[in-house]
Amino acid sequence: MAQIQLKDVCLSYFTLKQETEAIRKINMSIQAGEFISIVGPSGCGKSTMLSLISGMYRPTSGSVLIDGQEVIGTSPKVGYMLQHDHLFEWRDILSNLLVGAEVRKMDLQKARRKAMELLDRYGLGGFAHHSPAQLSGGMRQRVALIRTLVTEPDILLLDEPFSALDYQTRITLNDEIFRIIKDQGKTAVLVTHDISEAISMGDRVMVMSKRPSTISSVYDIELGKGEPLTPWNKREATGYNEYFNQIWRELEGHVVTAG
Repeated sequence: MAQIQLKDVCLSYFTLKQETEAIRKINMSIQAGEFISIVGPSGCGKSTMLSLISGMYRPTSGSVLIDGQEVIGTSPKVGYMLQHDHLFEWRDILSNLLVGAEVRKMDLQKARRKAMELLDRYGLGGFAHHSPAQLSGGMRQRVALIRTLVTEPDILLLDEPFSALDYQTRITLNDEIFRIIKDQGKTAVLVTHDISEAISMGDRVMVMSKRPSTISSVYDIELGKGEPLTPWNKREATGYNEYFNQIWRELEGHVVTAG
């Protein structure tokens, strides 16, 4: 059974004057441990997809299921990583890592041990009592991911988490975040505008159409002849440019028809 399922999901926004159809008849299945990338034209509803999976939005019709159970409200099985790290500047790094555990009323001693273990494991052990202002942008995003992992979700939703970073930091962090997620055995859904990022990080890339949005194509990313590759290695692999060009042409078509 798929870990995440969307069945005939539709979403419309209503005002006193009109109904706006945002999402139309989306069907999607994601297996445990998969890393899925979602791309599409601006305003097509990519982030809305994450909100539906997380339970922050309810579909107008259709159903969203996690582990076979319909999603009604937010779930502790799901963690969210946003574009901005939203670290509290008045708290040190360790205290920031415990915010989610505090909100969920978890065992804070256990959460503190988990936080320290993850900091040590991913090269930030010496920064537990630093302030966020003392960390680089890339380090802050690693902290944001660790903060999400401390709450022990099964699924990670990543909403443009690298877009505020400079290009070099972004490329490096793609590798680091990918390694951490795979090392932790999490299922991940990444929304991005960056085709290269989508291909290099995803096991599959789902392309969304213009509004009302649906999934127009799904690309199984098969690079490296079965060998596990890092995102950086995937960018240099034979066949990478073919994926890029196909997705680029498809997105360009969606943008043109949207005009």
